[in-house]
Amino acid sequence: MGHHHHHHDHTTGNIKLAFFLNLGFTLLEIVGGILTNSMAILSDALHDLGDSLSLGLAWFLQKFSKKGKNHNFSFGYKRFSLLAALINSIVLIVGSVFILTEAIPRLMDPEQPHAGGMIAFAILGIIVNGAAAFRLRGGESMNQKVMSLHLLEDVLGWVAVLVVSIVMAFADLPILDPIASIAITLYILYNVVLNLIKTMRLFLEGVPEDVNLEDVVDRINALHHVESTHHTHLWSLDGEHHAFSTHIVVPSSASKEEICTIKEQVKSIINTIHLDHITIEIEYEDEYCSMYEQDEGGVQHG
Repeated sequence: MGHHHHHHDHTTGNIKLAFFLNLGFTLLEIVGGILTNSMAILSDALHDLGDSLSLGLAWFLQKFSKKGKNHNFSFGYKRFSLLAALINSIVLIVGSVFILTEAIPRLMDPEQPHAGGMIAFAILGIIVNGAAAFRLRGGESMNQKVMSLHLLEDVLGWVAVLVVSIVMAFADLPILDPIASIAITLYILYNVVLNLIKTMRLFLEGVPEDVNLEDVVDRINALHHVESTHHTHLWSLDGEHHAFSTHIVVPSSASKEEICTIKEQVKSIINTIHLDHITIEIEYEDEYCSMYEQDEGGVQHG
């Protein structure tokens, strides 16, 4: 069976367990939020629902993205994780807007929630999310790291509900409930929008944020025997795995050794980027390139 394979199963198993824990608890919370008449519990339920969705998708994709490439998806299935992130973001944004439309009117006319019930739920919330976060800590995959952070945030959300409900048990301050609810929801929205922007950037084939493409191009152009470059592209498959392609023009007198050297030098320039796919097209200066014509309007260096 091999150690590595076992470890992978372990990751998927952890995500699966956390998913079922979270989903079951989310359903319980929605009922609890309605019964205790607490908007804060409902907004935490939304937070947990978002995480259940993320966990479900992460679990499904952890298995799915491992599928190799085929003739339909020549890059493999890594990009499907972006689709999941997009769906997830939309679900959370819709949920957040709904909760805000419910919570904001309550600021004017606060309803008294059941503080005792809220305390019980908050304690349960801290235990369940704490257990799920504990299971996912120290994960290898990006997926698992993100998920355990999410679950820790949930624990903090429940700590907030616990504090609010304890205060309300002793003081007549029903307005604290919608305030807590709005704070939690705005926090969710803020993070979702940040994630959505990152996801859209990847969808739109943006250059990965941590890479300066101009710098890469300048360094390639500075190499000995490189006349110019054009049609240079750098994009990301899923935020972690990137692809790079470029056309390099060399003197018509360039020898095979010189061309091989150029290729090695280009690879060493880009070796700091996590690249899964590299394509380097070498062209002689007197050779016609249809891509060069296309690029004339765009970026042309050299």
